Amino acid sequence: MLTKKTNLTLEEFWALTEGETAYELVDGQATPKVSPKYFHSSLQRAFDILISAWCKGKGRIRPEWAVSLERNGVPWVPVPDLTYISYERLPRSWRCNEACPDKPELIIEIISLGRL
Repeated sequence: MLTKKTNLTLEEFWALTEGETAYELVDGQATPKVSPKYFHSSLQRAFDILISAWCKGKGRIRPEWAVSLERNGVPWVPVPDLTYISYERLPRSWRCNEACPDKPELIIEIISLGRL
């Protein structure tokens, strides 16, 4: 269980222990991601298949890949359903086990009807 703390720094967020719950850094707080249900994950997979075919040789598409950004000068780490980044922004040779280090060209976040 994560202790609730606001105004986490980016370093504090990355130092959090990995567990069963995935978190995003939003407004200085580690916010748990909601586990997707069947239709959500089916839509995510369909988008992944379509974009993977399109981006072959152009870039990479990854599900649930954290993106290290800033919003209003504050660290922001969303974990979108799908992230596409071209090899122009992130070379094909990049193989680090970390959040996407540059701004992706495309992020897809599927909003389930129950969350509107």
